[in-house]
Amino acid sequence: MYRTGSPSIGGDSPASLSPYASCGLVDFLGLEPTDEPDGFRGRCHAGIPGQAYGGQVVAQALAAAGRTVDPDRPAHSLHGYFLRAVKPGRSVVYRVERLRDGRRYSSRRVTASQNGAVVFTLSASFKTPEKDEPERRPPMPVVPPPEEVPDAFEFWARHDPERHREAGHAQVVSMRVVPPPPGPPAGGSGGNGQDVWFRTHRPLADDPLLHLCALTYLSDLTLGSTSALDFEDLYPLRQGPSEAVLASLDHAVWFHRPFRADEWLLFTQRSTSAGDGRGFNTGEFWTRDGTLIASVAQETALRRRPPR
Repeated sequence: MYRTGSPSIGGDSPASLSPYASCGLVDFLGLEPTDEPDGFRGRCHAGIPGQAYGGQVVAQALAAAGRTVDPDRPAHSLHGYFLRAVKPGRSVVYRVERLRDGRRYSSRRVTASQNGAVVFTLSASFKTPEKDEPERRPPMPVVPPPEEVPDAFEFWARHDPERHREAGHAQVVSMRVVPPPPGPPAGGSGGNGQDVWFRTHRPLADDPLLHLCALTYLSDLTLGSTSALDFEDLYPLRQGPSEAVLASLDHAVWFHRPFRADEWLLFTQRSTSAGDGRGFNTGEFWTRDGTLIASVAQETALRRRPPR
């Protein structure tokens, strides 16, 4: 089991510093306008070698859509499909279509392209908040608070400093993985499950769209890996090569209530099905006071590598 402790990554020499050492998550979500109306451009860091991190692509697409909607109308859901691998470091162009602006709801479609090829599509819906409506939500699962849970990225920095240093998300996000209880998998019979605490390293501005995009970024960091927990540990805790070939096929988020992504959020995750080269994963985000703030679903391409 991984332990707490300070990372040892060779000091502060230029060779040991991450290329993202000076970045915050807001830097990864930034976009610049293009010459065409409702067009934006961004760049993404790698998630795995040679391939951009999918959660950043989704978050940037949501940011593009949100910049065409009244700020008083936050997003309440998004649905995206990954069509081609996105190359890290290269320009990604996001084109927003304004499908509808109704009395309470606004709908947007975003097409992301790289080198002229469509790589990702997103549908997002925004709505004016309604007050004094009845609420219902389940109780939050009982897990140890983040202060009592080991830091997964510190462990990663000790046992695989090079990969940790090159991982953009590890420089801008804090991750604490709740150790699983002894016994059957947390997902129950036939399933996998895990609980992870997340927050951004740096405080974020009081911009609701920024926090929605930040949670979207966080939501893809561990969800797909839940499919493979029956035969390998989560990537920061794994001390050998991965046995799984994983790739996000689609991603959906429903935002239920306001929150701050720079405060600790619990992401409870489960994978209830695997087969036909696919794994199905769902999860919920909770604030520390037990408020359900978002639900997530994702299907992942899942194949086990043949024995070496």
